[in-house]
Amino acid sequence: MPAQPSHKPSEQDSGGQDPQAPALRADARRNRERIIEAARQVFADQGVDAPMSAVARRAGVGAATLYRRFPTRDALVTAAFAEQLDVCAAAFDEALADPDPGHGLYVLLEKVCATQATDRGFAPVFMDRFADALAHDPERACAEERMAHLVRRARESGQLRAEFHPSDITLLLLASGSLAGQPRDTALAASRRLLASFLQGFRTQRPGPLPPPAPLEPSRRP
Repeated sequence: MPAQPSHKPSEQDSGGQDPQAPALRADARRNRERIIEAARQVFADQGVDAPMSAVARRAGVGAATLYRRFPTRDALVTAAFAEQLDVCAAAFDEALADPDPGHGLYVLLEKVCATQATDRGFAPVFMDRFADALAHDPERACAEERMAHLVRRARESGQLRAEFHPSDITLLLLASGSLAGQPRDTALAASRRLLASFLQGFRTQRPGPLPPPAPLEPSRRP
């Protein structure tokens, strides 16, 4: 009886799946996670304009691997700060749902300013990319319109002066982002005082006491 030919599993026998594919996918996931974590660290230390090669070295991967996962700097920056952007997006939703417009606006700005002040890379990302980060969700209006709506509610409720403009918040965020080079506790304390003094200048009610000053170090800049 002639010997039967050996039967090797084919892609059809395995449902069209390469048996090594799960291991390859797991390896690719690990590389992606390492690159994102390295990008967070490098961007926090050097800002979002840091060389992509620095991210690759920190992650322990080659440049080809990095660019295969993230073809552009924008793609890497968005992935690195996805969590912070999600926190800010949720804060917008909570502010819009708050029945007290002034309180909702304050809590939103407190979260955004604290995130900016404690993460050197996040400040320019929020200023440049937050509207785009919300754009993938068709049920969410752009960030500028949402912020303008929050400000309008607070003005109409009589909690903010009529001349307060959403562009004033841009000035606040630029100042808050400059605190990122300070020690974390100092940056948070300074951010709270900055926000309180900023809003007190625009409130119609009698202002309360400011938070205590923070021991800022002028030489430490982002």
